[in-house]
Amino acid sequence: MSSDITKTDNYESVLSGASTDVASFDEQGKGFVGRFQEMLHATPALVPLIVLVVAIIVFGLALGSKFFSPFALTLILQQVQIVGVLAAAQSLVILTAGIDLSVGAMAVLSSVIMGQFTFRYGLPPTIAVLCGLIIGTGIGALNGWLVSRVKLPPFIVTLGMWQILLAANFLYARNETIRSQDIEQQAAFLQVMGAKIQAGGATLTLGVIVMLLLVVVLGYALRATAWGRHVYAVGDDPEAAELAGVDVHKTIMSVYMLAGFICALAGWVMIGRFGSVSPAASTGMMGNIQSITAVVIGGISLFGGRGSILGAFFGALIVGVFELGLRMAGANPQWTWLLIGALIIGAVSVDQWIRKVAG
Repeated sequence: MSSDITKTDNYESVLSGASTDVASFDEQGKGFVGRFQEMLHATPALVPLIVLVVAIIVFGLALGSKFFSPFALTLILQQVQIVGVLAAAQSLVILTAGIDLSVGAMAVLSSVIMGQFTFRYGLPPTIAVLCGLIIGTGIGALNGWLVSRVKLPPFIVTLGMWQILLAANFLYARNETIRSQDIEQQAAFLQVMGAKIQAGGATLTLGVIVMLLLVVVLGYALRATAWGRHVYAVGDDPEAAELAGVDVHKTIMSVYMLAGFICALAGWVMIGRFGSVSPAASTGMMGNIQSITAVVIGGISLFGGRGSILGAFFGALIVGVFELGLRMAGANPQWTWLLIGALIIGAVSVDQWIRKVAG
C-alpha cells in the first residue's frame, strides 16, 4: 500500500514541473509579411481603408485645398450615396456566396412605382413610398426562393430578373418621365432624400445620412447577432452550416428579402438625388456593375463568407475619390475606368493571397 502511495507522489511531483501550456503556435519564422497577411485576413476592411487614405492624400497633395475642402469631400459622399446603398445590398448577397445582377433594376423599378403610384393612382406619397419598399422586398423574396428552394444558380436567377425588371420599368411607366418640377410641387415627400443639411462648409443630404446609418446597422447586425453569424456560415460552407443547425433556406431568404428592401430604399434615394423619376435611369444598367465594383474593391470575397459592409462602403468611396479627383485634375475620364479596372484585379489578387492564411 505504501509503495503505491510513493509511486503516486512521484508521479505528481513530475507533473508539478511540467508545462501548463495546452496548445501554442510558433510565431517564429512568419516574419512581418506573414503577420501582416494574418491581420488582413482578420480585418478585410483594412485593405480598402489603406487604399482610400492613400488616394485622398495623393489627390490632396496634387490638388491642394480645392480637393481637401469640406465641400469637395462631402460631395464625394453625395456622389456615391446611391452606389453605397446598392453596395450594401450586394454585399449581403455576396457574403452568402451568391451575386445579384438585378440590384440596379430593382432600384429603378421601385422609384418608378413610387412615382406612378403617386401621380397615376393619386396615392399619398408616403403610401407610394411604402408600396415601393414592399414590392422591392417581394422581388428580393422571389430571387431568394428561386435560389434557395428551386436551387437555381444566383447568377442565372438575377440575370434573368435584371432583364425582366428593365422591361417592366418601361412597360409600366409607358416610357414616361415624371419631371422634378412636378414632383416638387405635388409630391415633395418623394424628394425628401435630397434634402440638404449644412454643417460649416460641408453639405450632406438625407440620402447620405441614410447610407451611413445603413452601413452602421448592417455592420453591427453581421458582427454581433446570430443572424450575421449564420450569413457568414452559409457563405463559407452551407452544408457544414446546415449540419451545425443553421436554417440555410431561412437565412438565404432573409438576405435576398433584405437586399430587395435596400434596393427599393436606393430607388427612393435616387429620386432625391436626381429629382425626377425615369425608367431610363442609368442606374438600371450600371448599378449592378457599380455595386459589384464597390464590393470587390472593398475586400468582400466573391467566394462568400468573408468581408464586411464597412469594406464595401470604403470601396464605394474609393471610386468616388478617383472620379472626383481625376475630374478636378482635368484628366481624361477614361483614366477613371482604367484605374478602377486595375483596382478590381488587384483586389481579387489580394483576396486570393489573404485566403492562403486559412488554407
